[in-house]
Amino acid sequence: MALDPDQVTTVTFDSYSTLVDVESVEHALAEHVANPEPVSTLWRERSLAYTFVAGDLDTYQPFYEILRDALSAALAAHDIDLTEDEREAILETYHNLDVFDDVRDGIERLNDGGYDCYVVSNGNPAMLDSMVESATIGDLVADTVSADEIRTFKPDVSLYRHAAERTDTPIDEIAHVSAGWFDVQGAEHAGMHGVWIDRDDQPWEPFDGDPDLTIESIHDLAAGLGV
Repeated sequence: MALDPDQVTTVTFDSYSTLVDVESVEHALAEHVANPEPVSTLWRERSLAYTFVAGDLDTYQPFYEILRDALSAALAAHDIDLTEDEREAILETYHNLDVFDDVRDGIERLNDGGYDCYVVSNGNPAMLDSMVESATIGDLVADTVSADEIRTFKPDVSLYRHAAERTDTPIDEIAHVSAGWFDVQGAEHAGMHGVWIDRDDQPWEPFDGDPDLTIESIHDLAAGLGV
């Protein structure tokens, strides 16, 4: 189903890989690891896998703790032994990730067009506070909604329904923007409009239908909404 601009009043954004670039952790890894790219990739894969398993097994823990466990797994898989202090220094990179160039101007454009904007993320509240601060979007997003509030991760539909309640918006009036295919599909299954932001020209996962809209930048969404 194509995105109908007349049905959208609120825009929610995922955080990691959507507003901030998780690949920037490679800079921190490079200070301790000779070949950081495969470690970074496995770290991200494991962290997502752990959130999926946590939902099925009812073993929730805050996302920062999941990242810590996933980093340990990625290092072990590559036979890399770091001290606890070195691991914590790498992990803290998640509080100051690189911000994509279109984020501030794009969200500001949506604001100017009359759209309330929020962040809906797996990140726990402290992570989201630091992300909003480092991205300098605190004046542009109305609030952040954390998975920690209901102790379940994406793509559980209950998180998107919780976001609709927190934003005081009918769920079918929300466009949810994410770089994660599973997040887009979770939003759509919950009743939101799913917007896939594909900055790297990647193929869409052929698993369960298409996004309502595919964009390369937040400005594309603004244009699609007529602002």
